[in-house]
Amino acid sequence: MLRRERAGVVVIVAAVAAAICLRVPATATGALPAHLTDQEFWSLVTEVSEPGGTFRSENLLSNELRLQYVIPELVRNTPRGRAYIGVGPEQNFTYIAAVQPAIAFIVDIRRGNLQLQLMYKALFELSSDRADFAARLFSRKAPDSLGSQPTAKQIFEAIALSESSEAVYERTLKQIETQLSGRHAFPLSADDLKGIAHVLHAFYTFGPDINYSSTESDAGAATSGNYRPTYAELMTATDGEGHPRSYLATDEAFAFIKALEAKNLIVPVVGDFAGPRALRAVGEYLKARSAIVSAFYVSNVEQYLRVSRVWGSFCGNAARLPIDDASTFIRAGRGGRYARGGTALTHELTSVAIEVDGCDRRP
Repeated sequence: MLRRERAGVVVIVAAVAAAICLRVPATATGALPAHLTDQEFWSLVTEVSEPGGTFRSENLLSNELRLQYVIPELVRNTPRGRAYIGVGPEQNFTYIAAVQPAIAFIVDIRRGNLQLQLMYKALFELSSDRADFAARLFSRKAPDSLGSQPTAKQIFEAIALSESSEAVYERTLKQIETQLSGRHAFPLSADDLKGIAHVLHAFYTFGPDINYSSTESDAGAATSGNYRPTYAELMTATDGEGHPRSYLATDEAFAFIKALEAKNLIVPVVGDFAGPRALRAVGEYLKARSAIVSAFYVSNVEQYLRVSRVWGSFCGNAARLPIDDASTFIRAGRGGRYARGGTALTHELTSVAIEVDGCDRRP
């Protein structure tokens, strides 16, 4: 269990009543799908999700500079081709590229995170390579003459030299909307389209230097004494052995995420970890297809669940997931300091089966 705490209070909005029936779409029985049709994807997103809740920040990107430190051990001990579950924004792509699941669910209490993930989905599908992706994300001209297999550092150095453009932002936003509402025919609401525009505009406004607190109204106060890594720093960071592992570190990592997105196999879900629907429905979907969870990235969400006295409900939900001895929690918590000052989040791996042993598994 997570024993560390960071400042701030989360407000968790009650989800639907526990009596609601979990109507999980039936794509196939007995095996995970090789791909989901657009209709199957949207049906899964809709039926599994709960009503949205709130969090203390927008959380457009991670503040976990050391998130890659556990990847060498994670790769050694986690079987590929299973199911991944995670929470939050882009750090999921880095973990997904490492464990290489057959399907991934990104479960977050905020509807805004689903909108963020849909933006990413479109950008992955539209982009030809890592440099093109980064340029689209920050509304900039794609860099020229990077050569083959550029490092993430080289890509972000080139992106930093390219001016952002409102015209590029508007064109990219239109392409995203066309990709999602046109090509995929997802029935996005006006609020979802507005949310996607807001997210892309934040990346356009702050560029590669965007950090966890950039969009907060009092970002200076929010970051006082607490260093926030930039997007560029997160993408150019390394694991505990000094090897770059971000999803933009190599062509292979990027291609793996792009392929999953193209097959509709990274599924964003609106859900409370302690709620009565989302995690249970994901578990039912996986069990019906004889799938096992390889990794469950929970960040430090459990700390907020403990403050709200609902951690036991989360533990019961996690206990209902299809797991075995190799299923692994990825956690983040206080435990060190950044070289540039401020408290760092450090990561640890623990056995899901051991952690949830004894939790209530009743329906």
